[in-house]
Amino acid sequence: MNESYLRNVLEAALLAAGGPLALADLQRLFEEHARPDAATLRAVLAQLAQEYAGRGIELKETASGYRIQVRPELAAEISRLWPERATRYSRALLETLALIAYRQPVTRAEIEAVRGVAVNPNIIRTVIERNWVRVVGHRDVPGHPELLGTTRDFLDYFGLKSLDELPPLAALQAMGEVNLQLLPAEEAAAEPASEEPAASEAGEAEDAGDDDELSAEAGGSSELVAAPPQFGD
Repeated sequence: MNESYLRNVLEAALLAAGGPLALADLQRLFEEHARPDAATLRAVLAQLAQEYAGRGIELKETASGYRIQVRPELAAEISRLWPERATRYSRALLETLALIAYRQPVTRAEIEAVRGVAVNPNIIRTVIERNWVRVVGHRDVPGHPELLGTTRDFLDYFGLKSLDELPPLAALQAMGEVNLQLLPAEEAAAEPASEEPAASEAGEAEDAGDDDELSAEAGGSSELVAAPPQFGD
């Protein structure tokens, strides 16, 4: 099969798709008798990614497959194409989501113990409705509380191939997106004292406004912010 034709088909499919395409999806684009193998597709995708170097778009591999998207550094400008206000999430929601991502599987009580404040039920409902979080089991203790973990959609939304690509918690703390309380005990002990209110005080004030989903706008500076706009959506 002509390599140029193969590259053009893959590029067109990725531009037209409404989400990431797995290698199996890309293989099905071709007749069975001429279907390229996975190694060939990966080689062509790697070449396509190189062609996009230095351009406004990039080829990104996420948990569900490959997609073409706007480069993160251009997301703020491109978002002006849509007049609607970008979705914004509260600090409390992001802290809860970060705890689930980094400490999964985790129960709601364990999240509350770390944050020092009760988790607003709307937060758990929101992340589950967005299919970023799911119940992965139950803790073998009285009451059998639900264990929460992240989903493949969570990885896709934040442009991650796997949980191994999550930034270090210390990096999130440096960006101001996560309270010191989220750091493991040994890391927190090494951090300088914060001038911010204690988690029990700050958390109560933040959780009270969770329905407004404020703070940490998608497309901002945090590594745990939504991936840039995609083509085909």
